[in-house]
Amino acid sequence: MSDTSKELRKPRTPKTASLTHERQYLAFGCRNIVGLDEAGRGAWAGPVAAGAVCLPLENRRLSDLLAGVRDSKQLSPGQRAALVDRIKETAVAWGVGSASSYEIDDLGINPATRLAMKRALEALALQKPDFAPDCLLLDSMPWPDAPLQCRLVSIVHGDRLSLSIAAASILAKVWRDQHMTELEAQYQGYRLSLHKGYGTAQHQAALKALGPSAIHRHGYGPIRALLSEPR
Repeated sequence: MSDTSKELRKPRTPKTASLTHERQYLAFGCRNIVGLDEAGRGAWAGPVAAGAVCLPLENRRLSDLLAGVRDSKQLSPGQRAALVDRIKETAVAWGVGSASSYEIDDLGINPATRLAMKRALEALALQKPDFAPDCLLLDSMPWPDAPLQCRLVSIVHGDRLSLSIAAASILAKVWRDQHMTELEAQYQGYRLSLHKGYGTAQHQAALKALGPSAIHRHGYGPIRALLSEPR
């Protein structure tokens, strides 16, 4: 057997987000570094969710413990489900928060996303009352009115480049997907468990037949257009 064929038979190591940004801010003296990310900004229905995760950065095996953790959009539902408990078990502290479709319509999507992140941090604080973040890593999201007096770092493509943000993205995505699946029993006919509120062909067909529901984002253009149509 050639060396090439041996190499091809080796199992692939799952791609894992980096700790480069976390190590950079550790070197600056930060210790409680929290990654934040959202899920559901572009959906037409349901809440926007946010995850907050602080990892034990002193653990030299951290990347091995969280092998495969990366941007939630690059993972299948099964992969995310397999990783979410491992993230929670490994984290120093974690939390999930959300903002409803009503709040999105009232505030706008960016303020509502920041509200969800604030609630995720509050959930993290309830889990570990003596914990005080000294650095927040955000995925491309400026937060001028952040509720905490600590360093804020906005990283473009942060969910691909930071393990803390990637872990937060998985928590937010799994929570939101589960929530949308639970809402299907209350809002029958929209097939929420299938598309999770995004503007797929199946969702558009259901909207044409049923019209928007109470959990649809009435301020979004496609929903607003449907509401203006005569029925």
